[in-house]
Amino acid sequence: MLDSTAMIFRCAPVGPLACNCSIIGDPVTKRAIVVDPGGNPEWILDELEKHGLKLVEIIHTHAHLDHILASGYLKEKTGATISLHKEDMFLWDTVEQQCMAFGLPYTPLPAPDKWLADEQPLACCEGTTMHTPGHTPGSVSFLFDKSKLLIAGDTLFRHSIGRTDFPGGDYATIEKSIQQRIYTLDEDVTVITGHGEPTTVGDEKRSNPFVRAK
Repeated sequence: MLDSTAMIFRCAPVGPLACNCSIIGDPVTKRAIVVDPGGNPEWILDELEKHGLKLVEIIHTHAHLDHILASGYLKEKTGATISLHKEDMFLWDTVEQQCMAFGLPYTPLPAPDKWLADEQPLACCEGTTMHTPGHTPGSVSFLFDKSKLLIAGDTLFRHSIGRTDFPGGDYATIEKSIQQRIYTLDEDVTVITGHGEPTTVGDEKRSNPFVRAK
């Protein structure tokens, strides 16, 4: 269970492909970050206002369209910076083509303000970036160790893993990321997946049929 004294946490499926978007806020400083705003920016802004939070950074687990489409709107409304791993910039640059492929309206995006790097501290709640490539070259997860929370994006799902047949995907790489980075975390860490229900590190180590623990 999350420590409510350590963070304000809200999560909901957003956008046309129901990407899980997370809001993480510091209950003391009121600084907040948003992870993967793929749509429904009004819900995000309402939650920030409800909890008295100031959005300072918009961060992304990767740059597929369903995880990024509301980023520009949020930046415009809040002044928050946009951060992405540099190895996913080729996907960010092709968001229009991604939208066309899925028959979705194209929303122009500004360039990222910052690059995310492995082991980089996040803007609040003692979060840290973990580079977990495989679904895409620049896929990252965000660990909030004190709160026993990992936001894994499309790297790991409940009893499944992210697809590796999209451009830049690689099964051997995602397997290594999961086994060597995620499965080495405490088993009681809650994993917020990119889509669908949350899980735990321990449950995936025991039950995930796609990537077994070593």
